Amino acid sequence: MTKFDIAGTTAIVTGAGRGLGRGVATALVGAGAHVIGVARSGAQLDDVGAQLGARFTPVRADAADAATAIGLIDRYEPGVIVLAAGAAPRMGRLAEQTWESFSENWNVDVAQAFHWIRHALQRPLTPGSTVIAFSSGAALNGSPLSGGYAGAKSTVRFIADYAAGESEQAGLGINVVSVLPQLTPVTDLGAAAVAAYAAAAGVDPDTFVAGRGAVLTPEQAGKTVLEILAAPQYRAYVLGADGLTQLP
Repeated sequence: MTKFDIAGTTAIVTGAGRGLGRGVATALVGAGAHVIGVARSGAQLDDVGAQLGARFTPVRADAADAATAIGLIDRYEPGVIVLAAGAAPRMGRLAEQTWESFSENWNVDVAQAFHWIRHALQRPLTPGSTVIAFSSGAALNGSPLSGGYAGAKSTVRFIADYAAGESEQAGLGINVVSVLPQLTPVTDLGAAAVAAYAAAAGVDPDTFVAGRGAVLTPEQAGKTVLEILAAPQYRAYVLGADGLTQLP
């Protein structure tokens, strides 16, 4: 893979209004990038903009919409794209799901990965550019209380891997990497999942979290994205509180 210098470049971060996406946007601005932050909540983006200043440009849009991906890539010609947006799954057992709730993450998380990564290859991005798609540790371990979430996140990882192979075969020089964060209670999605799994185990959420060890934070997610950009050696990583672990 090709190394990319983040200072002075333009980065697009989806899901930048909160959680891990906000941590990534903060880290990139701190490293000298101009960040285009995408989210559906204008209020959250305004809050991030007040924190990060002039090097953060808020864009209120649906990251899962193909027009958003094409329009922003063509307008800003980013050197870095981080896909951290995603739908919060409905928590419940399989018998409690509907097809609409079960398939929500396919229509959001998978659609986002497909549209952004596809256009990054088609345009293509400048050689040395990097696309990082946030998948989930659930892609490896399953998630029986979140409908189709685990399968959708596994597909996000596959899309990134397919794109990395196509970039290499075509000599595009675009790095495409997937990151699989472990469950963390510090995001809205993670907090809901922790509550559901704690209830299923018959314990309170604090006890459930304590039994899992150290907690992954948005700040750590931002730091690890910078590490990947500095030396993008592999196609997929698991991300925990202790940092990155390469996946085969």
